[in-house]
Amino acid sequence: MHFHKLDLNLLVALDTLLSLQSVSRAAEQLHMSQSAMSNALGRLRDYFDDELLVQIGRKMELTQRAEVLRDAVQDVLLRIDTTITAQPKFEPAKADRVFRICVSDYSMTTVIPNMLALAHAQAGSVKFQLLPQVGQPDRALERGEADLLVVPKAFCSLNHPKDILFEETFCCVVWSGSRIASTGKLDSEDYAQAGHVAMQPISYVWSSQAVMQPTGGTAMSYEAGSMQKMGLERRVEVSTFSFVAAPSLVVGTERIATVHARLARMAERFLPVKLFPLPIALPPMEQAVQWHKYATKDPGLVWLRGLLSEAVRKMDGH
Repeated sequence: MHFHKLDLNLLVALDTLLSLQSVSRAAEQLHMSQSAMSNALGRLRDYFDDELLVQIGRKMELTQRAEVLRDAVQDVLLRIDTTITAQPKFEPAKADRVFRICVSDYSMTTVIPNMLALAHAQAGSVKFQLLPQVGQPDRALERGEADLLVVPKAFCSLNHPKDILFEETFCCVVWSGSRIASTGKLDSEDYAQAGHVAMQPISYVWSSQAVMQPTGGTAMSYEAGSMQKMGLERRVEVSTFSFVAAPSLVVGTERIATVHARLARMAERFLPVKLFPLPIALPPMEQAVQWHKYATKDPGLVWLRGLLSEAVRKMDGH
């Protein structure tokens, strides 16, 4: 089938070539011979009157035209895929589907266990793939690599719909044997003078090879970003990529960890730590769930979003 003289069968080859930037890997992924993929690339070059992929040293890179085409082609194919594969209804008890969700270890410790328990009771054959958050979470949706994002509202894309799941506040965690714990108070001066354990996630992005790769830099957590906007600085002595680990890293020290309140209360049950109110006015974090705009009516994701809302109520004991 042709559209404006373009063989539409070539669109999948084009998407794969632009994503992997390799004829051999694209051929392998699409179960084609390398010569057949080279032929497809030649036809695409003729149609677009552009090289699309050029050899630079030992690797192939996209031309400027190919950079423009990449996102557009991905968007078209994702829209076709979601339209064709969408089921008219979703029956949890009979479903055999894999849901892919980008989450932090904070969410995996608080709300996700409740969601999994509810799903197990309703849909024993449904499977879940929990993926780490990335530097550009909306790219995971747009590449079709994730079905849902569970992220702070501040990190959500403006291009896709979202629902607010719950609000989260923050508190301070200190070692129970620390000076602050012994005095029984923590004011803004103590907070400013103390050393801190801070969450500083490694920044990952979806690479052109359709895998997550570290950028070599760091992302910024919600609380760190909020403090920066308020002009507040902390003396960070220990940084970690894990929200869950932060409370344990203050044990045996005089440091402070600023932690999600729900997570801090969980840590207090298992660690020799003491909690204090945060002595600065940090805005509450709105935790959201986001999905691709083309998947709004996907019955499976409608069910899963409802399950997440129910899991939040269960998490808070309602």
